[in-house]
Amino acid sequence: MAYETFAFIYDEVMDDTLYQKWLAFTERHLPKETTEVLELACGTGALAVELAKANYQVTALDLSEEMLMMASQRSAEEEVEIQFVQGDMLDLSEIGQYQAITCYSDSLCYMSSRQEVQQVFDEAYQALTEDGVFIFDVHSIYQMTKVFPDYSYHYQTEEFAFLWDSYPGEKEYSIEHFLTFFVQDDHNEEQFLRKDELHQERTYTLENYLMMLENTGFSDFKVYADFTDEAPRETSTRWFFVCKK
Repeated sequence: MAYETFAFIYDEVMDDTLYQKWLAFTERHLPKETTEVLELACGTGALAVELAKANYQVTALDLSEEMLMMASQRSAEEEVEIQFVQGDMLDLSEIGQYQAITCYSDSLCYMSSRQEVQQVFDEAYQALTEDGVFIFDVHSIYQMTKVFPDYSYHYQTEEFAFLWDSYPGEKEYSIEHFLTFFVQDDHNEEQFLRKDELHQERTYTLENYLMMLENTGFSDFKVYADFTDEAPRETSTRWFFVCKK
């Protein structure tokens, strides 16, 4: 499973400041009366904890058991109450309904096809209460075609080394991230275990996203860029969508 190894060093390589930016964007665009939030693809729970600290009632869903284990530990350490659910955002039929749903960190780009993205939109719509708000972000076309190709990032500590190299994928506006981990063996500090993972992401044009949202039935949706309240530009790297049921 993707993230199986990544889960254990995710917080080491993730930019902590992004969680505050996601929180700020969420608070700016949710109705003031919002009290409950469902976070899709919650990962290690960093944003879920921040949402809970901001006095939202948070339900956090992720497909990865490893991620949820770390998220649960984080919430206990931070002394906040969060309901964690292992599940797939392609099927939210048993999750209940919420005033707001978020899906950040380009998690939708991990869907394997446009049909799956449409399905997530449909599921989120059904899981929202009347006048509920769905907020998500995705990589822009510029990010996929200009920034990611030939991207390389290496990170090393005494306990592990992490190599990230990105190359264009076979499908239009897709990218493949090759991740290699060297993790210190618990039983032998001089020995490192290697693990390789392939992460595939894909995005679509703004017009495609807006068409899918309209197909789902969202009555009002706005598009912003790069954690701001400004419209996307040609060089924007991350698109944000705020959709009202």
